[in-house]
Amino acid sequence: MFMTRSALAATGLSLLSANTLSAFTNECPYEGYNPYTEFSSDIRKQFFGNELEVKGILYDKDQNPVPDAVIEVWHLSAQSGKYRHRTKIRTNRYGEYRIQTDFPGRAEAQSARVYFKIGHDNKTRYTELAVDQTGANITSSHWEENQHLKDKLLPEANTFLNTLRITFNLSIY
Repeated sequence: MFMTRSALAATGLSLLSANTLSAFTNECPYEGYNPYTEFSSDIRKQFFGNELEVKGILYDKDQNPVPDAVIEVWHLSAQSGKYRHRTKIRTNRYGEYRIQTDFPGRAEAQSARVYFKIGHDNKTRYTELAVDQTGANITSSHWEENQHLKDKLLPEANTFLNTLRITFNLSIY
């Protein structure tokens, strides 16, 4: 009986996907991550409000664009203070990505943050982008981990009407 139950349990575990298993672990260093997110480049929930557009290129360690990578993005919703803005996107053949969202909420005593999980070829990286109404700043860990991007490292921002547009390049290696 023990052997039968053990075999059944092992078979059941082997059928679980990596995403399902990761839902039960605490591998993500940032709060609010949810692996059960759908693909969409537009996660705006308000029709008239402050918006944020983040776009950029995903590079490898040699500054080559990385096509067909999955980037997961999430942030606090301004109205609820909960992580209701989340999505998955794929980079195109040039390594480019783009999302549109409502301007993020912020945790107490912090600037608003947008979180990223980057996955490609069994590699995973996490990073975050701090934003305010005038622009964006990278965190010290993003600075340290992405020095190979050189002049492509720092985000660029501009505002048009009610939309803050940020170019934020990422890397995975």
